[in-house]
Amino acid sequence: MNLLPSRTELDAAAAIVYGAMQATPQYSWPLLNDALGTEAWVKHENHTPTGAFKVRGGLVYMHQLMQREPGLPGVIAATRGNHGQAVAYAARRHGVRAVIVVPHGNSVEKNAAVRALGGELVEYGDDFQASHEYAQALARREGLHMVPSCHPDNVAGVASYWMELFHAQPALATVFVPIGQGSGFCAAIAAREALGLRTRVIGVVSGHATAYLDSYRSGELREAPSTTELADGMACRRPHAGSLEVVQRYAEEVVAVSDEEVARAIRLYYRATHNLAEGAGAAALAAALRLKHDPRVAGCKVGLPLTGANVDADKAMRVLSEVLP
Repeated sequence: MNLLPSRTELDAAAAIVYGAMQATPQYSWPLLNDALGTEAWVKHENHTPTGAFKVRGGLVYMHQLMQREPGLPGVIAATRGNHGQAVAYAARRHGVRAVIVVPHGNSVEKNAAVRALGGELVEYGDDFQASHEYAQALARREGLHMVPSCHPDNVAGVASYWMELFHAQPALATVFVPIGQGSGFCAAIAAREALGLRTRVIGVVSGHATAYLDSYRSGELREAPSTTELADGMACRRPHAGSLEVVQRYAEEVVAVSDEEVARAIRLYYRATHNLAEGAGAAALAAALRLKHDPRVAGCKVGLPLTGANVDADKAMRVLSEVLP
């Protein structure tokens, strides 16, 4: 399956996205630039209708699905939160039932948001992979369509934010992209290729969920345990085979950031921009801080997607007060 849509497909997907939401802003924040020692542009995907970038992919996937199967009884998705909110949001626009499966111990506020969007929440398993396998079984049993986390339609929708950023700042030398199931990374590559840019794309994983990094380094798909307590959007135990191929072919590098580094990035985002970032949402900044003296960052113009702000209030308060590392 080709996960890199053409320019024509990207433009068509963007039209679908903008039927439901406006483009999000990108800003260069002085205090953030001071901390990095270079000019950084933050893409504010925390300003979407669901507070995260995933809604773009959900809108396009659901639109295309309904064109193919207008009488569909319902959809189902496995998620740690943002993908599920995207599916529920898009399904409600089409009047379609949405079942969202999350692992036990998932974000309380992400779960609440799914319900508020009309999704039927099911809690199963101890991690995303277990929830995903259960969702597949439930889809077969109830005749529901399983919405994947990474698919060409998802990628085409998500790429609309990268097209916005690259159009606004075509001279970006390096961008950092958090990797959960890979739609965001694939979208960055699709947009870059469509525009003929030479921007370096560095993938970012949690140091407590290294499946993509291990697979990238070994050249083969590898699983790894996920123990991150802060970056649940990157809590991947098994990579998506298609997106892994894109990462292996196009990534400038893949770096891992610890929960401690992510917490510091969350605090810096708040202090420098007064925007709240969830763990995965701050991962790009965490990686840029790690590499601030690297020639791919130092003295270069860099792009940082703040991919989401959906963090539980109690966790955010602990991080901001530095109770967590």
